[in-house]
Amino acid sequence: MGTVRLPRPSFLLISTRGSCLFLLFCLRLGATCPQPCRCPDHAGAVAVYCSLRGLQEVPQDIPADTVLLKLDANKISHLPDGAFQHLHRLRELDLSHNAIEAIGPATFAGLAGGLRLLDLSYNRIQRIPKDALGKLSAKIRLSHNPLHCECALQEALWELKLDPDSVDEIACHTSVQEEFVGKPLVQALDAGASLCSVPHRTTDVAMLVTMFGWFAMVIAYIVYYVRHNQEDARRHLEYLKSLPSAPASKDPIGPGP
Repeated sequence: MGTVRLPRPSFLLISTRGSCLFLLFCLRLGATCPQPCRCPDHAGAVAVYCSLRGLQEVPQDIPADTVLLKLDANKISHLPDGAFQHLHRLRELDLSHNAIEAIGPATFAGLAGGLRLLDLSYNRIQRIPKDALGKLSAKIRLSHNPLHCECALQEALWELKLDPDSVDEIACHTSVQEEFVGKPLVQALDAGASLCSVPHRTTDVAMLVTMFGWFAMVIAYIVYYVRHNQEDARRHLEYLKSLPSAPASKDPIGPGP
């Protein structure tokens, strides 16, 4: 009858430790890369590629030590406040070719110090709050968005470090001044145009109508006052005419002394 030799305790211990380490390594890899993204080696830094994944929102389990995050060419329409605030080492964030409609004041909170590039091109952004991007030191791409050009947008753009390679592609989809529609916005602003000195035509018309109304009221009151006084004067004159005239008094001429 044959015998079965048991492995030595030291070998069993090494095998068990090796399996545990391998299992922990696999679990760590699975936990650090959100599904369905890819996390290839990127010059020794953590890079997360989530392009063309049909995502409708920002993944929740992005590694905190991510340096490069690609979320382009998805269906993301909303960016919640603080969506990236745990990514303190993030240097490049690509959100281009999505359906983002608005940016909140705290959307990119926590990224002010380290972010170097923020790509928001090819989205549906119409307005940019001044405080939403003003604190970032990153180069920002905003081209190919249906921007509504107004004074608030002009003030926001002056605070940003726009990417020079795409700055000429920032155009007005709608504007408080029709001559800006479809034209490169930054070029117009650099040439001396301003969206903050637009005459408020609606307000001016309202003021003109109000002033005309007051003027008409004053004229009507003056006419009424004059006519009323004329009527009173006519009645008073007619009253005087209606009074009986007093007979002329004759002094009696008495006989002389």
